[in-house]
Amino acid sequence: MLLFLEQLLNGLQLGVFLFLVAAGLTLIFGIMGLINLAHGSLYMIGAFAAATVTNWTGSFLVGLLAALPITAAVGMAIEFVVMRRLYDRDHLDQVLATFGLILFFNELIAMIWGRPPLFMTVPDILNGTVEIIPGIPYPIYRVVIIGVGVLVALVLYGVIARTRVGMLIRAGSTHREMVGALGVNIRVLYTLLFGFGAIFAGLAGAMAGPLMSVQVGMGEGILILAFVVIVIGGIGSVRGALVGALLVGVVDTMGRAFLPTLLKTMLPPAEADGIGAGLSSMAIYLLMAVVLVWKPRGLFPAHG
Repeated sequence: MLLFLEQLLNGLQLGVFLFLVAAGLTLIFGIMGLINLAHGSLYMIGAFAAATVTNWTGSFLVGLLAALPITAAVGMAIEFVVMRRLYDRDHLDQVLATFGLILFFNELIAMIWGRPPLFMTVPDILNGTVEIIPGIPYPIYRVVIIGVGVLVALVLYGVIARTRVGMLIRAGSTHREMVGALGVNIRVLYTLLFGFGAIFAGLAGAMAGPLMSVQVGMGEGILILAFVVIVIGGIGSVRGALVGALLVGVVDTMGRAFLPTLLKTMLPPAEADGIGAGLSSMAIYLLMAVVLVWKPRGLFPAHG
């Protein structure tokens, strides 16, 4: 039972981490109607920026805070130079252009930092455990990730649903000409929105640094999971992104932890390990297929 609860916490932590990545992607994809495969590159840039500044200053907090404006600036530059030329193009053009950006940023990062990975350590103040559930010591840093994800969800909901800027963003997604006629510079609004979404990718990358190596191409894998999250949750929905991320995190973690053991009760150990590893890797995609059969537009397709 304790192992189950510990893995459940791991699943929630993974889900919240995926939400940090998917939050910006669902804004850009859902509200701006743009398929941005380069979102994973923004995650990578945030990780490299945080690792570099942390190693320079010796402070993880300084590195984390520096990664946010750096990633936002790169995101807005991408929107200004490339993305605004793609809004009226079909999705194939968007996919090809943003895939090209992935290759560009991977090579640029390799030229600046080289191919060897960078490493970050968990800051001393967060390098310990706490008992959220009695009898289960859990890393403080992972608890902080969960807390940050919940805070981001609240901030996003407040901005999109409760502010004038959020109203303009939602209106601009469906009535771009009307918003422009009211005197709002829709191009500037979209540039700022792109930078706002990039911040969350950079935040996720910076917080991932102490948990994994920071290396070229690290954004591709997380990008695939982020797209799964927003498809399950519903395109353009912050609430859907949160729910979808938690579902994906829990299903993926629980599948990898318990499915091989469960299969060993029915199959020889070698076969159970092989089949269990394959099925656990497929679990989130099976989940996506089931959700789409049940709700083709995702769980919460409305904006908000």
